[in-house]
Amino acid sequence: MKGTLFLLILVFAISSSEISADAERQDSEFDSYSEQISGSEEQIELEPVPGGVFQMGDPDVKQRDVRVDDFWMAKYEVTWQQYELFSRQAMDELADDVPNPDGAVQIGVDAISIPTPPYVEMSFGMGTDGYPAISMTHYAALNFAKWLTAKTGNFYRLPTEAEWEYACRAGSETVTHTGDSSDLDQYEWHEENSSGTYNRVGTREPNAFGLHDMMGNVAEWTMDKYYEDYLDRLEGDIADNPWFRPDVLYPRAVRGGSYRDSPEEVHCANRRGSNANWKMLDPQFPKSLWWHTSVPYIGFRVVRPRVTPSEEEIEQYWIEAMEDL
Repeated sequence: MKGTLFLLILVFAISSSEISADAERQDSEFDSYSEQISGSEEQIELEPVPGGVFQMGDPDVKQRDVRVDDFWMAKYEVTWQQYELFSRQAMDELADDVPNPDGAVQIGVDAISIPTPPYVEMSFGMGTDGYPAISMTHYAALNFAKWLTAKTGNFYRLPTEAEWEYACRAGSETVTHTGDSSDLDQYEWHEENSSGTYNRVGTREPNAFGLHDMMGNVAEWTMDKYYEDYLDRLEGDIADNPWFRPDVLYPRAVRGGSYRDSPEEVHCANRRGSNANWKMLDPQFPKSLWWHTSVPYIGFRVVRPRVTPSEEEIEQYWIEAMEDL
């Protein structure tokens, strides 16, 4: 689906002095913060995730040593109120240049397309006020992060599978971030306590990094192409910030489990791959880039690297992330 007219284009104008100042500031400031979305009352709360080496994978099956760098991760899954700002906002509501008050990144907006109206009520009657947004494609989740980058001047993206699992574990070495605790209901929504529906974000206890709903509620998109043999593909004794760049539309990797999964399935190593059947109810032909109306249990959250990449690296990231959509 290369060359699609829906492809978004952002021009990142980042001076070397701005990058240097941003890196210096980030060296000394690595705390929780709230990102206000300009033109709205919505804000995204982010928690610092100090990087390190961990054993990735199910400890009862297979694990590999993986290193990830410092990053911030959204405290909650992206909500409907936040997502609809993106999906409904017209291009003329964005300034020609979107400055960051801190001067960290200056971004010029060339063009941002918005999704076509959905074909069904996208929450499927489960609620929108404070609930996680669902039923967006991988393409739409990527473009939310791109839009948020343009709106705020800070570089946001989806987490890699490695970053996601590291953040979920929060230092634990067991398959869940609760250690050997059997009282999972205070931390996660699963099929036995959810009444068959997702729940408002943040209504269960957070993990040690202060992140809510990492296990359960809704499963979450990551940046990676899905490989069943992910761990076997990692290179080196300690894989360094791995990212399996997608080169086909399907499958893309989803992590964490959801309100529809059993308690045994809702854990930090849970992973699955997307497939074309996820859009089987979409009446558009060819299938919409924005909605997969058959899957009401997939959402996402964003991350921000502690060290802002260079202009060239950011541009290359968007090219590679969306190349085969």
